[in-house]
Amino acid sequence: MATSKHDVSSSRGGYNDAPGEAAFPQPSHALSHKLNSVLSFSFADAEIREALRTLDERDFRNSPETRRWLRLDTQKEIIDCNGDIIKDFGLVAERLRRIGSTVASLNQYCEDIRQHVQNAHRETGPIMEEASTLFSQKQEVDIKEELLNAFNQHFVMSDEEDESLTSLSTAVDDRFFILLYRLKRIHADCQALLGTENQQLGLDLMGKSLRSLDSAFQKLSMWIQRELKNLNLENPQISSSIRQSLRVLAERPTLFQSCLNFFAEAREHNLSESFYGALTGSSQSQTDDLTTKPIEYYTHYSLRFVGDMLAWTHSAAVSEREALEVLFISEGDEMAKGIQAGIESEPWSREYSEAFDGQKSLEQLINRDLTGVARTLRQRVEQVVQTDEDPVLAFKIANLIDFYCMTFRRLLGSESYVLETLASLQQAALRKYRTTMQDRVNSINPDSIHAPTSLDIPEFLDEALGQLKELMRSYDSSLAAAMSRGKEFLPILRTALDPFLERCERIAKELEEPSKSIFTINCLLAAKLTISPYEFTSDRVVEIDDTTEEYALKLVEYQHAYFLHTSGLHPLVAALAPLSDSEQDIKYIPRLEPFQVESLSDTSQVLDDFLPSALMDAGENLKRLKNSTMSEDITAEAANRFCEDFEFIEGKLVAADRLHGDLDIEQENREPDSVKETVALRTLFPRTSGEIRVLLS
Repeated sequence: MATSKHDVSSSRGGYNDAPGEAAFPQPSHALSHKLNSVLSFSFADAEIREALRTLDERDFRNSPETRRWLRLDTQKEIIDCNGDIIKDFGLVAERLRRIGSTVASLNQYCEDIRQHVQNAHRETGPIMEEASTLFSQKQEVDIKEELLNAFNQHFVMSDEEDESLTSLSTAVDDRFFILLYRLKRIHADCQALLGTENQQLGLDLMGKSLRSLDSAFQKLSMWIQRELKNLNLENPQISSSIRQSLRVLAERPTLFQSCLNFFAEAREHNLSESFYGALTGSSQSQTDDLTTKPIEYYTHYSLRFVGDMLAWTHSAAVSEREALEVLFISEGDEMAKGIQAGIESEPWSREYSEAFDGQKSLEQLINRDLTGVARTLRQRVEQVVQTDEDPVLAFKIANLIDFYCMTFRRLLGSESYVLETLASLQQAALRKYRTTMQDRVNSINPDSIHAPTSLDIPEFLDEALGQLKELMRSYDSSLAAAMSRGKEFLPILRTALDPFLERCERIAKELEEPSKSIFTINCLLAAKLTISPYEFTSDRVVEIDDTTEEYALKLVEYQHAYFLHTSGLHPLVAALAPLSDSEQDIKYIPRLEPFQVESLSDTSQVLDDFLPSALMDAGENLKRLKNSTMSEDITAEAANRFCEDFEFIEGKLVAADRLHGDLDIEQENREPDSVKETVALRTLFPRTSGEIRVLLS
């Protein structure tokens, strides 16, 4: 904008300097048009701004001379620039000509090389084809070589490896099991070869591997038997190598069972010798063991002797279980898999068709190990049972054997030879108990034994109750089920108590009442006192209570009869018993013999003499009854019955007196002058029922 003003002022000054023009000339139309065109330019145009900037850079002075030379200078610069460009394009054209010649030379060289290559291809073509064929053949040979190496590595075992598997001179170690596993895999993979066109190779390899497997398992079986033979049987902890061998051998059930049979026989022989040594202090191999005390020499009590033998047997069974549990329980799944695989490989092994049960196999093996011990135990226990005539000892032995039966049942299962042996020994002990008890009962002759004067229990019953107490104490310490203890002990009571009570009843038959009932009750109470502390005899206690109650009722009847006869009331009761409460029977009472004046007066006097010492006199009848409370209860019940009889007599007398009093009044009304001759029965018999109850309370 400043430049524009400068240009305008310069132009204006120029006009003033021009000669012959006025000081203030009027602008022409062209100048006005030019000014308008200049002023109409927009400085927002980029070209205008660029032109102005160029003028500023050239340090342009707005003068006529510079304006005159501006176009010429500009054109000259343009011409110079165009000349420089032309010169540069000449150099470019020269270089392009050089490049063109170079490219032409290269094209010629390439063409020559192409010709040489084509000639070389024509000459080397047959050679390359032959080399390619040879290379393909080499690749096929390499592939076949790799297949052969892989086949030999997988399906073929070296002579050294085969010798390690089958030779008895080599050890059974980890390498043996690795080779055996590889051989089994070879045998299994041979089935894939049977699916090919040429099956002969698969058949040959399968036959060879099968023969090697059989030899390897035979070697393993012989090695296991040798190791088991040299095993420390006093502490039969089976090593990991033997356990692994047995797991592997389980794939051949026949060989596996053979090894177990061998082990069982060895253990049976060793345990039998150990048991014999524990009994006598020396084994059958004539070697003495001074570190242990012989059971036979240091255990003089028969029950202790049997208990020590059973305890030794139980300890041996526990040791066997702990030693073999690792094999059959911890590794039972592996053996089950091996036996299943063996059944598939040996279809003829029908006896192993059932699923392998480690727990059952363990129990069977321990049972076989203890067979010899069980036979020796049977002989010694039977000898003890047969030589001792004490029934209590026989029962204690049976009870002890029953305890070990439950223990061995949990340890060896319900199907065990040891358990069968113990069961038969228990039955033998119980038979001995019953036999000796029956002999003692038969030795008691009730015809030659009389009841003591004191009516106390006889000596044989006292001894029998002492034995019964020992039997119950022994049975109470057993592990019999609480729900069935009463039923299980009932046969013992029938043999240890009932026969002796029957003998007491036969002795009591020779006595008269009340001695008969008192003696029987004393025996029953002694038996009840003996068996009542134990819950398993509760049913028998109830039976004894019922029987005792029956005899107590007999004593009540006896005491009641004593009261009636001693008091003189028996004739009165006997005379009134047939009569009813009818007026005719009541009217007939004064005519009865016991109710005559003299008889009734005597009866009243006898009653008065009886009452002061009635209870003391009645108590003397039961003084030999050992239970004083029962004696008092029996006498009290008899006295109560006596009071009821007296009330019955009193009621009849009152009714008779009332009836005769009414008749006398009627007679007096009809015959005023007649004389009254009857006497009131209550006058002759003045005692009242209240007085009787007070005196007998």
